[in-house]
Amino acid sequence: MVTTTLRKFVYPCWKPSIENEGENSSTRGGDPDGRVDGLWWYKDSGHHVNGEFSMAVIQANSVLEDQCQLESGPLSLVDTGPQGTFVGVYDGHAGPEAARFINDRLFENLKKFTSEDQGMSADVISKAYLATEEEFLSLVRKQWLIKPHIASVGSCCLVGIICNGMLYIANAGDSRAVLGREEGDLKEVKAIQLSSEHNANLESVREELRSLHPDDPQVVVLKHKVWRVKGIIQVSRSIGDAYLKRAEFNREPLLPKFRTPGTFEKPILLAEPSVLVHRLLPSDQFLIFASDGLWEHLSNQEAIDIVNSCPHHVLEKKKSTIEKLVNDLTSHFQEKGKERKESIPRNLWRKITGYC
Repeated sequence: MVTTTLRKFVYPCWKPSIENEGENSSTRGGDPDGRVDGLWWYKDSGHHVNGEFSMAVIQANSVLEDQCQLESGPLSLVDTGPQGTFVGVYDGHAGPEAARFINDRLFENLKKFTSEDQGMSADVISKAYLATEEEFLSLVRKQWLIKPHIASVGSCCLVGIICNGMLYIANAGDSRAVLGREEGDLKEVKAIQLSSEHNANLESVREELRSLHPDDPQVVVLKHKVWRVKGIIQVSRSIGDAYLKRAEFNREPLLPKFRTPGTFEKPILLAEPSVLVHRLLPSDQFLIFASDGLWEHLSNQEAIDIVNSCPHHVLEKKKSTIEKLVNDLTSHFQEKGKERKESIPRNLWRKITGYC
């Protein structure tokens, strides 16, 4: 990723879509063909513009609201534009429509704004998020009378972009990107969180909401020991969730459990992401991109330690590497007494950088 003498691997592991699986599990950054083994779909090896990758899909639940995406190659619409790798983790809620929409439109919007601005930047990424948001809200408006539930559908949106030796991390919601970096004489791999989270359980997020809505004492409510925006949702930023962004959807025929008392003049939830720009270093070893389901059970360092312990020197054993990773995580949950079907991580991406 830093120089051409480095070998890179990307290990994504996510739950497949039950409906239209082929359509919603595309990997346009490489050959989409893979193998099926029980609940596994996996691809031993492929190539992206920054090197090589391996992929696997693990079916954990019968209902899927999430999407993952890997794009590789041009990051703009012009031939002279930048090349790179795009990773997206879209953790949907209340339905799959928003995550699927993001999977279809966010990268296309990114390429559009990269072309217009003649390069990648934090501003380009923010524009792509906001354009995707407006497109989805327009879809909600069109379908409102025949499908009012779509106004309650939303998705967290975590993105990583590798371009010209730079790593861009953008987040709206409570998914997380964590970097594993070698430090010290012993070259221990330490966890460094790169993404900012937008969850009402964080005091800083509650303070932000109260400052944006000083006249609304109920903008954040402690409900069953969990802080929620308007007593409904934990995240303060997302794509979708039209009922908390446009007052026109805060009414019938939307289900009562999604409607809030009174009205509001400005959006309660935001779609603008927090963006971090990081110049990649030779000591940067790998990244984990995951939805909140993983971080509910593991600390940043615990996740880094598990990933770092997986063998990665034999390309032919990619599937066994991913399988060991998931088994290690499941064993960790069992030790904590929290073994549940839904405990299997929803989205887990791994990039290992090493010398050829």
